[in-house]
Amino acid sequence: MLNLQTGIDSLTNFKRQTSSYLQQLRASGTPIVLTVNGKAEVVVQDAAAYQRLVEQAAKAEREETVAAIREGLADAEAGRVKPARKALKALARKYGIPTQGE
Repeated sequence: MLNLQTGIDSLTNFKRQTSSYLQQLRASGTPIVLTVNGKAEVVVQDAAAYQRLVEQAAKAEREETVAAIREGLADAEAGRVKPARKALKALARKYGIPTQGE
């Protein structure tokens, strides 16, 4: 997690002391926000921390997908569904989309 007290520095300092910043990134696993003219420009983090972030995002996406599938199956079991053709025709009417034969 980004520490707003210590996790912000200038790009100029980063360029001057790249080696020490890289050591810090590896040791802490936390990203650093680099600024240009006082404005946040880039976020730098080590590869292992980035990989963890990507894996966490993928896991969250899978969990959301599984939850949505379970919700759909529960709706189907409870009879809260309608035939696809009927639903598509209703949407077409609602949004003024012509259908075949019109």
